[in-house]
Amino acid sequence: MANELRIVEAVQQALDEELARDDSVVLFGEDVGVTGGVFRATDGLVDAYPERVYDSTLGESGIVGVGIGLAAAGMTPVAEIQFQSFLYQGFAQLVQHAARLRSRSRGGFTCPMTIRTPYGGGIRALEHHSESFEAGFAHVPGLKVVVPSSPTETKGLLTASIRDPDPVVFMEPTRLYRAMREPVPEGDYTLPLGEATVVEAGEDVTVVAWGSMLRTTLSAVDGVDADVEVVNPRTIYPLDTETITESVKKTGRCVVVHEAPMTAGLGAEIVSRLTETAFYHLESPPERVTGYDVPFPMFAREEAYLPSEERVRAGVERALSE
Repeated sequence: MANELRIVEAVQQALDEELARDDSVVLFGEDVGVTGGVFRATDGLVDAYPERVYDSTLGESGIVGVGIGLAAAGMTPVAEIQFQSFLYQGFAQLVQHAARLRSRSRGGFTCPMTIRTPYGGGIRALEHHSESFEAGFAHVPGLKVVVPSSPTETKGLLTASIRDPDPVVFMEPTRLYRAMREPVPEGDYTLPLGEATVVEAGEDVTVVAWGSMLRTTLSAVDGVDADVEVVNPRTIYPLDTETITESVKKTGRCVVVHEAPMTAGLGAEIVSRLTETAFYHLESPPERVTGYDVPFPMFAREEAYLPSEERVRAGVERALSE
């Protein structure tokens, strides 16, 4: 059985089913209770689980810190940070404690905490509401970083994240929350963390994209006169290097698309890995189509900042022209 859901509804379904399945699961964050979350992803859950869904105080460091304590005490916390940029306030807790709990305790404790956070631009939000810092989180040993691109991926990956024994930063693309519907399996459904998927098969060039950029990429390559293979990593860390490498060995060309700034972004990491694993298969220099190395602009300029279909298409055509 499957219902047609949007991403925000898939989030809600995954949370509802995990709360029903496991009494150790607790949800908390700013406005997740009575209000149902800033994007209404937790709407109604406080009525169904009044003892395990609650509003936190306004303080991201405290939200992450409380989650670490709950996890160490045997609970399964799922914390919501209203926008990814606010997670910087809890970054010290995340890096110095959540990510290290397993190694610090020599395996005596784990930190099965999921931090859900909307991220990315495209919704004309205020300053500090549109950034994508996945590369920064991926740089912290001990954290997993997951980015879904569709309702089905959202349910499967979020359920797997909640069941994971270690901390997961689950980044939900705000631009896609209500952008599409698709059939999502009902009941117990997970997708493995750390496995990429080939969204479209092709022979001429590989394009790697995730989150909202996957949708932009699929529209862009539809107008390219070539056989394009599109790979969605789904998990930023651990990154499925093998699937990306095998694709590039087949096509000989690679373009990485992300909306974060170019410098030290995930595109740099992917290109670096390809030089180690597929260098002699490359027929052209890898391309990166990214945001710019500036703070995310006010909404009047965000469309100029975000990689557009035209920029993605131009990147693919440069890779093909070599």
